Amino acid sequence: MSVLKELGEGLLVAGWRVFWVPAGAGPGGVRPTLVEGWEDLAEAEKQAGINPGDPILLAPDYRVDELLCLYLRTRRFRRYTAETKRNYAIDICLFLNFLWARGHVWTQAVAEDVDDYEDWRRFAPENANRVSGAKWDRELTALAGLYAWAEGRELISQNPVAMKEILGRDGTVIRVPAGKAKDAKRSDVRWLTPRAWRRWVDVGMRGHGAGGVPVPTWAGRLEDRNAAFADLLHSSGMRLSEGGSLLTFEVPSIRLRGGRYYVGRIAAAVTRSKKSRTFYVAVHVLGGVEAYQQGLRAEAVRKAQAAGRYDAVVDMRLVTQVTTGTKRQVHWCDRNGVVGKKALADLTVAERMTLYTEGPQGPEPLWLWLNEQGLPFRVSSWENVFRSANERCRAVLDPAPAPPGLDPYRSVAPQATPHSARHSFALYMLVVLHYLMDRKFGLTPEERRDFRLLYGDPWRMVQDLLGHADLETTRAIYLAPVADLQLRSLLETAPLLGGDGVESAGSLDDLFARVARETEGIQDIDARMEVTRKGHAG
Repeated sequence: MSVLKELGEGLLVAGWRVFWVPAGAGPGGVRPTLVEGWEDLAEAEKQAGINPGDPILLAPDYRVDELLCLYLRTRRFRRYTAETKRNYAIDICLFLNFLWARGHVWTQAVAEDVDDYEDWRRFAPENANRVSGAKWDRELTALAGLYAWAEGRELISQNPVAMKEILGRDGTVIRVPAGKAKDAKRSDVRWLTPRAWRRWVDVGMRGHGAGGVPVPTWAGRLEDRNAAFADLLHSSGMRLSEGGSLLTFEVPSIRLRGGRYYVGRIAAAVTRSKKSRTFYVAVHVLGGVEAYQQGLRAEAVRKAQAAGRYDAVVDMRLVTQVTTGTKRQVHWCDRNGVVGKKALADLTVAERMTLYTEGPQGPEPLWLWLNEQGLPFRVSSWENVFRSANERCRAVLDPAPAPPGLDPYRSVAPQATPHSARHSFALYMLVVLHYLMDRKFGLTPEERRDFRLLYGDPWRMVQDLLGHADLETTRAIYLAPVADLQLRSLLETAPLLGGDGVESAGSLDDLFARVARETEGIQDIDARMEVTRKGHAG
């Protein structure tokens, strides 16, 4: 990946580039063809300590910096999520480009270089790609990690990134960059109300027109898969990597009393905090997942088996047993007859893609979400699915060009990302939990205050559901056991996000509409859509 253009046209004549070490097999586990003379490449990489997924930075003169390679292979860098590794590698690459234009290498950087770089990235009028304070903070954190490592190994005489000491959440003193932006907006949180979410799925993924019915010309071959996945994220609050890496036997099968929600478990290795947690999914959403499994997914598997695609999967691990109990173990045998096992909670996203099971017609993936070829659908590919759905919503619901400066979240066409599904889940749960607490218990304001002091309020329950790591120690130790019990009780009578339940989210639409009107960043279906689009198809 070249990052030359990000620094501004005319600034550089060449740029650093990022390459990624591929796995031994390509998408779906199929081994790529190697260039003649490089048949031993995998063994050479292994001897050098280079692993699949490691970034390699190539200088403009086509040299590889050995010290940078060492840093990118450190345990700390490798433990970052795939998204963080990608972002940090590009952030470092951008700074290397800036230094290269000055005739410097990264070990020669001084504090003035970092200051000038911030000025260029954030404030220079001639830079058409200026970044926000939050983006600068991320770039500075990436540089701080590199230079702290180099400083600790005495590879540099002075750290060009100014640092300061603060008290961490656990009471220990930690060092953080001192030059973080004062105007950084910590997050760009966007939500969709339940009815806006339903409209986005129907139009963007199910091919409905503006009138609310399917368009005859719609040719969405994967709509069952895409809609099931989107609704799963929205109903459970899972992150993209969490929902996108589910295995078939991790689809929830335990139904809560009352029958409206199922309960499942997210493996620690695929979470950001590296801690397992419970998730809940509405029964009608789970029905959509099961319909995808029995229909579109089963058909893709049959076609792949008939075409012999699974025979070409070289890194296949055929699962022979999945133990029960609190610490489930996955046992497998690979193509070479080598057996192995690992705790289910410790299986990474990449490892999960290699797991298969012996079906009636031969091996089939345990990875839940498959592409049309019947091979595992990569987590990162979901971004394109959501992007395409957004484009269709705009084309159908906002066919006229948007006026300059229009807030896209106030337009008629709803827009969503995998993470806004999670944000919308948090909004829904917060409102519904408040609603249920008032309705089910009939508490006075004073009683509600006492109840919150004892068990915690809906805000804290939502934090639990999202699996956020920034929780106070006392809360994590003392509140967690009762929070789950209270939540289970409330969910037994919770209204659903649509479906065939007795009570649906429609009963709360007026409440969500009021919240949307009074809160910035919440997308809802407004009167314009109901009036101007009535009876029209896209």
